[in-house]
Amino acid sequence: MAKKYEGKIKKIDDYRWRLLQSGCMRSDGIVYADETLFADLKDDPALWQIANVACMPGIMGCSLAMPDCHYGYGFPIGGVAAFDAEDGVISPGGVGYDINCGVRLLRTNLMQDEVKPRLAGLIDRIFSNVPCGVGKKGKLRMSDAQLDQVVVQGVGWAVSNGYGVPDDWEGTEDHGCLIGADPAGLSDRARQRARPQLGTLGSGNHFIEIQAVDAIYDPPAAEALGITQTGQVTVMIHTGSRGFGHQVCDDALDVMQQAVRKYDIDLPDRQLACAPVNSREGQRYFAHMACAANYAWVNRQMITHWIREAFERVLRQGTEKLGLELVGDVAHNIAKFEEHPVNGQTKRLCVHRKGATRSFGPGHPLVQEKYKDLGQPVLIPGDMGTASYLLLGTQTALEQTWGSTCHGAGRQMSRTAARKRKHGNQVIQELADQGILVRAAGKKTVAEEMPEAYKDVDRVVEVCHRAGLSHKVARLVPLAVVKG
Repeated sequence: MAKKYEGKIKKIDDYRWRLLQSGCMRSDGIVYADETLFADLKDDPALWQIANVACMPGIMGCSLAMPDCHYGYGFPIGGVAAFDAEDGVISPGGVGYDINCGVRLLRTNLMQDEVKPRLAGLIDRIFSNVPCGVGKKGKLRMSDAQLDQVVVQGVGWAVSNGYGVPDDWEGTEDHGCLIGADPAGLSDRARQRARPQLGTLGSGNHFIEIQAVDAIYDPPAAEALGITQTGQVTVMIHTGSRGFGHQVCDDALDVMQQAVRKYDIDLPDRQLACAPVNSREGQRYFAHMACAANYAWVNRQMITHWIREAFERVLRQGTEKLGLELVGDVAHNIAKFEEHPVNGQTKRLCVHRKGATRSFGPGHPLVQEKYKDLGQPVLIPGDMGTASYLLLGTQTALEQTWGSTCHGAGRQMSRTAARKRKHGNQVIQELADQGILVRAAGKKTVAEEMPEAYKDVDRVVEVCHRAGLSHKVARLVPLAVVKG
């Protein structure tokens, strides 16, 4: 049962707060937030969860939380923790149910004024092209053998089968393929959920958004990323591994509960169920999580393909002229093996990012070659009526947060509370009054995802920028949105 954090808190500086080590904690907790955001967190059980994560075996450094932090399953959403790859643990609660929920950004050669007259037709065509909603099936029908190829090869599978171009593979985090994926032992239920849902948006906070560049903070960096002027049209895709990832997590939790007893792991919350990284259970979870991560990258790639088709058909121009090129694609629910300096030595760590984005700075060997001098593109989605951001990773993030930053605004209102506040039709009309078109599979989701249900994304991003976890490049505002 969730509890309120009762430990001591010390303010470090304007953007960091320390939860002092006590009880079973093996290290401190550190929360990135300004005064306003932290005041809202004080009564949130997310602080209790941050302290709980610090109790887990093999944790390196502190248990971390980003400024969009809020209560989740096991780990808080917005939580980051690294564990020794030899002596530490891996936990499904540190990744989440929607494995590799992530964000992709496309830039175009189009300007807002060019698109406005055909915006309704364009968003209608995308809504028709990309199946969305709970349990919605996609256009593809895959055999188990084809599914195995998808989850092992990732975006490379999509590009080699005509659903993209080599630059898509190049621009995706880890080239859209987490090494170590092994479909052996996936449950029949996981396969049943995976086969029909590739290339679908899903529901909840997932969206496709046609946007316009509202502000450019770093013109040289923006230009290097293909963002040249305000009013330029972009497209953002936010979705993950659909029912497949959910099932992989569900299946793993049963195994991990048994592993906690088998390996005599003492935890303050059963939702932190985990296994030693090098155990059979830990290795199996990583192999299946990697399958779901690769599936999610292919899912966003397939959606990209059908968005390009929609633009070509409605605007009657080829993709080359439209310039629908990938800026970047980043995961924000994932565990990865990475090398980081610890006490003067390079160590291999299992870094859990749950509702947090990788934010590697210039020169890092894992940053895509074409962005090596800039740092990794970081994408922060808003929600319908709010802005989204294009950022860059930093050296400070590597030094303080294992190369991590926020992933969005973060909820501040439950879905039930949001539905009580407004009806979906009311939200759609309010957005229409702002000039934002909405197409949705269900009005219930629109109400749950109304802008007021989230923290102030501008404030969250500003904290990350001022704390040095990511660097602001451009602000993007919605023109039209597809919701599940």
